[in-house]
Amino acid sequence: MKKQNPIKNLDEFIQKIDAMKKREKMDLSSNQDLSIAIMNLVSIEEHFFFTGAKTGKKKYFDLLEEIREMRKTLLKKLIKETEGELWCISKHLLAASMRLMEVGAKALSIGKKKQAYDFFDKAYNLYSLFWGINMNLIETKNITKIDNQALNQHDQKKKGLLGKLGELVKKIVNCCIE
Repeated sequence: MKKQNPIKNLDEFIQKIDAMKKREKMDLSSNQDLSIAIMNLVSIEEHFFFTGAKTGKKKYFDLLEEIREMRKTLLKKLIKETEGELWCISKHLLAASMRLMEVGAKALSIGKKKQAYDFFDKAYNLYSLFWGINMNLIETKNITKIDNQALNQHDQKKKGLLGKLGELVKKIVNCCIE
């Protein structure tokens, strides 16, 4: 028996988000900015770690701890559900998305456009999954496998869970609205 995709209809989710905005007065553009800031804090933690390890100077590890505490505090503003390992999953979705963006930007800068676009697509898919989980748009208990078609690089239009989430994020999270 085929499992039903947790995202059945994009319009249904947009209606759900509109209702959430009205009910909770959500400021998604600020939340998007906050998610990008958190991504950068994770990167700063990594850089302090590697700098401390390479130089042998413990002060960098102390700075890492300060940044980590700031990141944890800010992440609590976005992640309301902490069932199971959703906290860590969310953090790693943001971190992996940021890293794939950086790898894509480096590939783009050396003329590897096709490779860069593939990294950018994957980064956006992870970012969309972060939002899908943390806005309770998908029932995580029903997810057993992400549709392989969602990541097929030959698709003109993404299908499956990640493709639908990506379309949703494009429609509801706009950082340019003040």
